[in-house]
Amino acid sequence: MSFFNNEQTNQFDRVFDLHFLRNIMLQVYIWMALGLFMTAGVAVVTLESGLADNITGGMVLLALIVELGLVIGLRAMVWQMKPLTALGTFFVYAAINGFTFSILLMVYTTGSVVTAFVSAASLFAAMSIVGATTKADLTQLRTYLFMGLIGLFLAMLINLFLASSTMDYIISVAGVIIFIGLTAYDTQKINAMANAPGLQRSRDMAMRVSIIGALVLYLDFLNLFIFILRLTGNRR
Repeated sequence: MSFFNNEQTNQFDRVFDLHFLRNIMLQVYIWMALGLFMTAGVAVVTLESGLADNITGGMVLLALIVELGLVIGLRAMVWQMKPLTALGTFFVYAAINGFTFSILLMVYTTGSVVTAFVSAASLFAAMSIVGATTKADLTQLRTYLFMGLIGLFLAMLINLFLASSTMDYIISVAGVIIFIGLTAYDTQKINAMANAPGLQRSRDMAMRVSIIGALVLYLDFLNLFIFILRLTGNRR
């Protein structure tokens, strides 16, 4: 004999699903925050220890290749990896990012870095809330955002040869706009992944969703920070 009718059971399931969804999203932001902390910590240690003064172009190129390989590998293999292996890969990527980011700390003033970080954090938080709460379907923006990323990459590549300050300004503004949109879009997408049917029955899958979600939002935040810094930062 059941003490609950169907309506009470369905209401309980909805409350449980919402609680579980919130737990997954909380994990996403925890892993993301720890990844950013790892990046910042390694960047500061690299700079303060004097190692940043000895970084060569070849070392930066190698680090960028490793970073790209880790991102591609993690996104492709996260569903087959053990959760702890995937999490470890994410933190290794964040640490290597800190090594390359130490160059930014050498180029821009501390005040500029702090201002850009606060601005990026504020915009990220606002757009993440929008992505999590809006009823609008942001998947309609996917094509435009993807095309914007391609255009941004091509423009940056071309400007390597032109070295135009005007074009650099336009690229920075476009980068901020694109990654503001991506933050809202990716947050909504991760919410949808976290709320997928059957996910509540697999802790490992829930962990994988939180890790890949953290990686995606970590990349959104870092790129938003970089473009704001390029736009407003004062060089040493």
